[in-house]
Amino acid sequence: MTQESSAIKSAKPIESIDNMLAPRNPMYYAWRRFIANRAAIASGSVLSLIILMAILAPLITPTSYEEQKFLTENLAFPSASHWFGVDDLGRDFYTRIVYGARISLSIGFVAAAFSVVIGLPLGAVAGYYGGTADWLIMRIIEIFSVVPPLLAALLLAALAGGGFGNIVLIAALFGWVQVCLLVRGQVMAFRNREFIRASQALGASPLFVIFRHLIPNSISPVIVGFVQAIPLAMMLEAGLSFLGVGIAPPTPSWGQMINIGINFMFFYWHLALFPTMALAVTVLTTTLFGDGLRDALDPTLKG
Repeated sequence: MTQESSAIKSAKPIESIDNMLAPRNPMYYAWRRFIANRAAIASGSVLSLIILMAILAPLITPTSYEEQKFLTENLAFPSASHWFGVDDLGRDFYTRIVYGARISLSIGFVAAAFSVVIGLPLGAVAGYYGGTADWLIMRIIEIFSVVPPLLAALLLAALAGGGFGNIVLIAALFGWVQVCLLVRGQVMAFRNREFIRASQALGASPLFVIFRHLIPNSISPVIVGFVQAIPLAMMLEAGLSFLGVGIAPPTPSWGQMINIGINFMFFYWHLALFPTMALAVTVLTTTLFGDGLRDALDPTLKG
């Protein structure tokens, strides 16, 4: 047997042209774009650690967040026994920072979910029907766009009171706008496609078309809108708590802790520094992660 014939027999079969050219799932290309974004991967990793820290708070903290166990060490600086120091009431500051992550992330995720619940159907209706429905919804969006969210939230919180539930509803009231605009644009792009026209020709009702075809094809902007609404809700909660109308003590909130820490910042710098850093890192990583998802799921929105 010649060298040429043995080489031919030992060679691995080449993948057929049909397999090479076979279309892949769009999520495959979205995943490839996402993992190529180093900032999104890094921010997602840090955000995952913060979420895990918030979930495991009782297991990784030395005391309860409200326990005044270190009254003889109040205002102590960071040390091996108290990583972030002790606050003015003798509470371990690291513990309160970790439990503060629970409050901020919970409000962020729940408010973002409510934003999707409000923005998704409104965006679908505006994009599908157009005309009067679209005009009316867009005018409502314009009103919310020109109102400063923090000032309006401050007024509503002063009238309705603070607390977890009220802050979630206030944050959702301003977070649905971005979700609505993203879904509206996606629905307008799909409403004249062949499969939509075929469904309409077969007698499908508008509600069937919206919920069976248009909303499932709007999942990508919904995911993007959901993630982008999280840091907005977190910042709103921190602002309200900083101004004294948000989460009530002794429940820890990063905004509330920053407000207290400012009174001591010239002498006990750790009381303002650590909650500020925690809030900044969490909001930044969530924003970068959301931008990475946006660019991966719909590269036409990039930039």
